[in-house]
Amino acid sequence: MERPPSDRARSALPGSGSELAGSAMGPIEVRRSTRRRRTVTAYRESGRTVVLIPAAFTPAEERRWVAQMVAKLQTREERRRRSLGADDELVARARALSAAHLDGVPQPSSVRWVDNQQRRWGSCTPSDGSIRLSSRLRGMPEYVVDYVLVHELAHLIEPSHDQRFWTLVARYPRAERARGFLEGVELARQDAGAAPAEDDDLVL
Repeated sequence: MERPPSDRARSALPGSGSELAGSAMGPIEVRRSTRRRRTVTAYRESGRTVVLIPAAFTPAEERRWVAQMVAKLQTREERRRRSLGADDELVARARALSAAHLDGVPQPSSVRWVDNQQRRWGSCTPSDGSIRLSSRLRGMPEYVVDYVLVHELAHLIEPSHDQRFWTLVARYPRAERARGFLEGVELARQDAGAAPAEDDDLVL
């Protein structure tokens, strides 16, 4: 169902220190929602930073919160790059997760970040053992990235989403918490007016 335009109003950040703070992360788009009362959310989408704020915020509140959220997101992404920056580090992490939770059975041939998955968190090709993670995960907690890796590793054993597959995924102790986190991110995107992903596009 389409929401009224006022429920998902968007604005470019006015010229200010906030804009400078986010310049290293590309364009900043502010989306106002009448459904929000106090919460503020920021995430990366298609090369830009999206900040979701309550519609009732004043211009001064918008500038202050945008600056804070962009700075927080940038710090998080920089920390993520240091800990999970290179593709070879992702391969090592995936193999460690395989050994810890899947008896070392799935052995990925490659694991890499990709920028072209805006409606998926991860994907894999069981025939060649390759795994791809959406770069949108870079700013998320490590346990969420690990969950997506376990999800894709499980697909190297069981390609479908049958009961056997979910039993494998459930071996990861923080699976439910990570799924809840990703569901929250997806709901925030829909609250901002983004089209929902198809069921089989979500790593949930």
